[in-house]
Amino acid sequence: MVVTPQGNHMTPVKPPSGAAGAVATTVTSPLTKKDDKPAKVRRGTPTRSAAARRRDLPVALLLIIPSVVGFLIFYAYPTFRGIYLSFTDFHVLSPPNWVGLANLREMIHDDVFWHSLWVTVYFVILSVVFGTLVSLVTAVVLHRVTRSSALRGVILLPFLISNVIAALVWQWMLDPQLGIIDIALQHLTGHSIDFFGSGNWAIPSIAAISVWKWMGYYALLIFAGLQTIPPTIYEAGRVDGAGEWQMFRRLTVPLLRPILVMVVVLTVINSFQVFDIVQVTTKGGPAYASNVLQMYIYNKAFSQFDFGYAATMSLALFALLIAVTFTQLRLARANESDLN
Repeated sequence: MVVTPQGNHMTPVKPPSGAAGAVATTVTSPLTKKDDKPAKVRRGTPTRSAAARRRDLPVALLLIIPSVVGFLIFYAYPTFRGIYLSFTDFHVLSPPNWVGLANLREMIHDDVFWHSLWVTVYFVILSVVFGTLVSLVTAVVLHRVTRSSALRGVILLPFLISNVIAALVWQWMLDPQLGIIDIALQHLTGHSIDFFGSGNWAIPSIAAISVWKWMGYYALLIFAGLQTIPPTIYEAGRVDGAGEWQMFRRLTVPLLRPILVMVVVLTVINSFQVFDIVQVTTKGGPAYASNVLQMYIYNKAFSQFDFGYAATMSLALFALLIAVTFTQLRLARANESDLN
């Protein structure tokens, strides 16, 4: 049917039959209001119906069940079991005996514990300071000087090596008789240094291995943060006459604050849990000079079989890590950025 406007009224006209009627079209008057506009979607209205979400729920639960079971078996249960054992006197061949806060009182008066804690803090300070500085400089060089993917891969290689393998290689290289680094020092200075056998050099040597091991990973994190800084900021700095050092100190470092805080937090957590490098290189010696807290906990649990006291020290280390992490996040304002 063809509609023809006549004044303010619409008069229907019957189309001709046959082929002409098949190709007839409909003409709409400008006076006709269009009511076929799509309804507005309310903000916040879910795009999927509740019935569709209910149908997907069994599949979602099926997919997360393996992860939940693994978390409960390998993380949740050992954590709560360790908290319970920290209040008991538990040895391997005897059932746990509830002693309350006796282990905590013993830990407070344990001189070896406080010495191990100080050694661990000393190691953490060296690892955090030098590790962050080396990673930052490496990331800036990768970002501003070279764009070579091969060089980035070479820098990341130490992170891919096992801690035990890295410790063994460095132990051979720093050997006071056969190590290539010690032979080079003898040719340059005429003196030999017992890196792992000296009380003054043990912790700095272990910290150097840790910095070398994790430098590539942290450098890539900082490098990713550098790529988020707009180039126009550096162009404006050059227009104002700022040099490379001034732009690095006044532009790059402030804009990288969230990334640097994350790197520092990861370094602190990783450094407090150092064990394998110490076990391979020094085993806590000489004379407890490198007896970090994890090493002391390991010896108490698996050498003296005092699992109750070892669980108490582990719980204290866990609480210390939580306190240090939250303090760092609050003081460094990790959730804020100067990039507006």
